[in-house]
Amino acid sequence: MNSNSYFNEVANQWDTMRNAFFSEFVREKAYSIVDLKQGRTVADIGAGTGFITEGLVKKGISVIAVDYSNEMLNQMKEKFKHYSNIDYKQGEAEDLPIEINKVDYTIANMYLHHVNNPLAAIKEMVRITKPGGKIVITDLDAHNHEFLKIEHFDRWLGFKREDIRQWFLDAGLKNITVDCVGGNCCTTSKCENESASISIFIASGEK
Repeated sequence: MNSNSYFNEVANQWDTMRNAFFSEFVREKAYSIVDLKQGRTVADIGAGTGFITEGLVKKGISVIAVDYSNEMLNQMKEKFKHYSNIDYKQGEAEDLPIEINKVDYTIANMYLHHVNNPLAAIKEMVRITKPGGKIVITDLDAHNHEFLKIEHFDRWLGFKREDIRQWFLDAGLKNITVDCVGGNCCTTSKCENESASISIFIASGEK
């Protein structure tokens, strides 16, 4: 099984799983950094079943939801079938199916540790964001819980905050902040006698 197969398989359980991993406080922290006004458009990258999107569409924000897993997107479409302000797109981290300077803000939650090339993924987020817009990433701090690679197909065991800051600089962003969300991501191995409680960072930068 690969990462895409895994996410296709767990798509119908993802909301329950995600709720056990971390709370809605994570997305509220991300929202607090951007200026959420009606008429704005936000890209939700690695949208999953719509954790970030849900809070946005309820505020009247238009969302372009991108995920590599079609099953995740199908779950979203069913969940948000009464909303007309969501554009669903299947796509790769390093080649997002969104034109240049399209969105006001780009948010990626628990996405970066699943991509092959984090810097390339960040540069793609910058490409699709309008000048003056912001990129916001919430993800795991560096950790040593190897079982997450095996059981959840994580490609990266979190990130050092100084690496995130450098990648943001390399991608051409300014007014960069990298801080603690104030909560942890928690899970327990199904096979090993091991539990993980990993701090979550929030990084933002302006194009």
